[in-house]
Amino acid sequence: MTTTLPDAAAPTAVRVPYDSLLGFATEVFAARGVPRPRARAAAEALVYGDLAGMRSHGLANLTRLYLPLFDDGRAVPDAEPEVLADRGAAVLWDAHKGLGLWVAGEAMELAARRAAEYGVGLVSVRDATHFGCAGHHTERTARRHDVVAVLASNCGRQRIARPPGGRVAMLGTNPMSVAAPAGPDLPPYVLDMSTTAVPTGKIREAARAGREIPEGWLQDAEGRPVTDPGALDRGEGFPLWLGGSPETGAYKGYGLALLVEVLAALVPGAGLGPATEAYAGTGGPSGRDDDIGFLALAVAPGALRPVADFLGESAGLFQALVDCPPVRPGTPVSYPGAREATLAVDARRAGVPLTPELYAEIRAVAAELRLPTPAVLEGENS
Repeated sequence: MTTTLPDAAAPTAVRVPYDSLLGFATEVFAARGVPRPRARAAAEALVYGDLAGMRSHGLANLTRLYLPLFDDGRAVPDAEPEVLADRGAAVLWDAHKGLGLWVAGEAMELAARRAAEYGVGLVSVRDATHFGCAGHHTERTARRHDVVAVLASNCGRQRIARPPGGRVAMLGTNPMSVAAPAGPDLPPYVLDMSTTAVPTGKIREAARAGREIPEGWLQDAEGRPVTDPGALDRGEGFPLWLGGSPETGAYKGYGLALLVEVLAALVPGAGLGPATEAYAGTGGPSGRDDDIGFLALAVAPGALRPVADFLGESAGLFQALVDCPPVRPGTPVSYPGAREATLAVDARRAGVPLTPELYAEIRAVAAELRLPTPAVLEGENS
């Protein structure tokens, strides 16, 4: 799988107004001490996962990932990024354990502003935390600033995937995203992918739902296929790289993971996955996703040539793709980002689809914090 594909809405999903979910998530982050503008930005990044059909990276992670980060002191709610170096087109930040959901957005915005001046802008970040869907941050930057936006992140010192031929887990899923305008009539191109066959969130989603996973997502210590998603968190299953086995191209996914590790973590001096300490123990998963590194890069063609020319040619490029004669009539050609945009439009109109189990979690958090529970849209349950 080359992209983080949207998840299909569950048949029993309930639909909740987007603005209601956004307000709820904002209040939750604010209650943890995140300044309100940044709480809002974090909420937008989090709810985007559900809005665009990628539930593995949406509100399901509120109680499983983000709130525990605050509770354990691994994320600082009122952190202020510190500028360690500023060379005009290139900036180095220490995020001081700021919540990646808003840190990544601010880093992308600064990169876009510098790109407007220099043609390219780079913000390199260390000591950050998980930023949710990378495509949320790149899409909005590309759309707002008419730039090509790139965002990549390592997984700090977390190690769950093994190098091809290796017995010891050394790297994380190391996600990356690239986005670009696609013209006035089409949604932006947004590639959002893990460098493993699938992100771990999709595996854990299957485990929560009690579903087996297909062969090609996990393997055991001896390289045999694993279809039990629970094996990941038991330390008995290792994610496969994008490409599958070495014979079918795993070295490409592995190479991309190392590209992310070098650019997103080695450059800013963030925590690195590959380390000799990983050799201790069984060779299974080790380390934690602390001190994550980001690469936020913006390229502004409008600083180099007329922006209207760039936008016109971009529109022609993506229109030519969607107009390509399809193999199956009624199944048109598309491109990364188009399906997510369609799902987001539908969710804004008819409500964001949530599983009953996730909605129950939201109700529990609301009750604990004495917040209003986002209401289900009457007659809109699918």
